[in-house]
Amino acid sequence: MTESKAETTSKPGKELLALNPKQESDFKKKVQEVKKKNKSAKGTSLTPGVLYVSHLPQGLFEPQLTSYFQQFGTISRLRLSRSKKTGGSKGYAFIEYDCDEVAKIVAETMNNYLMGERLIKCHVIPPEKVHEKLFVGCQRRFKKPSYPAVACYNKKRTAEEVEKMKNKLLRKESKLRKRLAAHGINYDFPGFSAQLPKKKKASDSMNTSTYSDDTTPVCTPSVLERRKSVVVDDDADDEIVLKMPAVEKEEECSSEEDDGDNEEEDEESEELSEENIEEEEEGK
Repeated sequence: MTESKAETTSKPGKELLALNPKQESDFKKKVQEVKKKNKSAKGTSLTPGVLYVSHLPQGLFEPQLTSYFQQFGTISRLRLSRSKKTGGSKGYAFIEYDCDEVAKIVAETMNNYLMGERLIKCHVIPPEKVHEKLFVGCQRRFKKPSYPAVACYNKKRTAEEVEKMKNKLLRKESKLRKRLAAHGINYDFPGFSAQLPKKKKASDSMNTSTYSDDTTPVCTPSVLERRKSVVVDDDADDEIVLKMPAVEKEEECSSEEDDGDNEEEDEESEELSEENIEEEEEGK
């Protein structure tokens, strides 16, 4: 076992070869330069770089972002901006890499990259613009709110609570109108008062017809109560005057004329009958 270990340690490492044999010399030079940079970088401390990523699609959270952006380099801290009320993603995040050069490379490669039907926007934040409390609480596991605001607004309310909300909105609207009028702004808008149902007036209910197309009878209890509630002024109508149409007078005149003609005819017939009787007596 010891001999095999010694043999493995004594053997030199395999040399790196280029895929194209013509470019092998250039490849070896680049490998040596990288090794020299790594040796010099060991003695110096790396400056971290903060990356701003926006236009993130829905469904990408901290685990998905770390697993995807970790392929470029080691991520020291990551913070996804979330809504305090609903707990959903706001669509942007901050990623801190150990080396600022890595952050620049990620910004160049991932800017305008199509992901989930969205073009991701990436750029490096300068160190002087990075806030001290930017990554506060990024190591803690996110817990969704137990009672988000959406459920609070959509909950069922009693009639008293609805009335309180209406009054509150109307008060705010009146204050806003007064403020605009004080500044000399004539801005006419309907507001919440126009959305409230209008109250029916008593005169409108009295003028409405009691007849309808339904099969229900007219003498329903509601109709009888409405008729009882109607107040009739009897003092104003003391006398009842019937106006006869003018056509009836003409008929009366025509009937009187007919009666006069009939009387004349009767008199003539009587005179004729008397003359006939006298002539018969003379003939005898």
